[in-house]
Amino acid sequence: MIAPLTSPVPSTAAIEVPLSVAPMMDRTDRHYRYVMRQITRRTLLYTEMVTAQAIYHGDRDHLLGFTADEKPLVLQVGGDDPRLLAEAARAAVAYGYDAINLNVGCPSDRVQNGNFGACLMAQPQRVADVIAAMMAASPLPVSVKHRIGVDELDSYDHMAQFVATVAQTGCRHFTVHARKAWLQGLSPKDNRTIPPLRYGEVHRLKQDFPQLWIEINGGFTHLAQVTEQLTQVDGVMIGRAAYDNPYLFATVDQQYFAGPSPPPSRQQVVEAMLPYIDHWTSQGLKLNKITRHMLMLFTGQPGSRQWKRMLTEQSCKPGAGVEVVQRALAAVMSY
Repeated sequence: MIAPLTSPVPSTAAIEVPLSVAPMMDRTDRHYRYVMRQITRRTLLYTEMVTAQAIYHGDRDHLLGFTADEKPLVLQVGGDDPRLLAEAARAAVAYGYDAINLNVGCPSDRVQNGNFGACLMAQPQRVADVIAAMMAASPLPVSVKHRIGVDELDSYDHMAQFVATVAQTGCRHFTVHARKAWLQGLSPKDNRTIPPLRYGEVHRLKQDFPQLWIEINGGFTHLAQVTEQLTQVDGVMIGRAAYDNPYLFATVDQQYFAGPSPPPSRQQVVEAMLPYIDHWTSQGLKLNKITRHMLMLFTGQPGSRQWKRMLTEQSCKPGAGVEVVQRALAAVMSY
């Protein structure tokens, strides 16, 4: 059995929280989320985006399965078909998610070809119809993650009209990536860095829609930035920095959630992962499927390079198990 967390956090009031980790493709899978839960119990976590088509036709246990220790947890979905997304919302209830989020921010070609993600910024009524169908199908809170604009539709007035249209459904939670998206000419990676950040427009959105929960996303790497943003908006979402430096979140339960426990040490985080690793590798999972999410745990610390090298070189070997992580931990703690 997987060792449970010592004090699981209840999922009530899990949606409107001051800090969350962004949904990231090939990053925020169940194993990453379990790592993060050893660091922060209260930060809101998201799945990778799962398409409504995949949920309807695919292996739901594989796509949607998670452990209760990962909660509070939001399922992020992609699509534009109200019928399929209503079914995705029902599946979110069945699997025990705390909320469901619609992706209106991804600019990849594959997503555009499916008429979802950022291209839906140009179709606010379509988004409203989808959100209405999801809300009718499920009692879970439904939210939208979107950009400040797309291509030439990037004025504040366009974004405000988009939010106003979708909010008419009763949806009240909007996470805004404070960059526009270019659907042609920029890769998804470049779309995360090249369009300039326009935080002021997200702040204005909160001023103009005080009844809505407005969360800001884009470019945040330090908790001081989070504290500053929370004077202007309701919540802050951190993306790549949460993956590149997961221990950044070690103090957030105490700082933003009034958590009673002292932050765990990096060593304690690794030791807490050992029963989980033993469980999954005994089921045949390759060790590197888990340890790839632990490589950056010692970022900025003596021995970090040794930690990453040992895990990278040894976790991919046949039969590698928990002893690899124990040896790497012993090496880094010797510095």
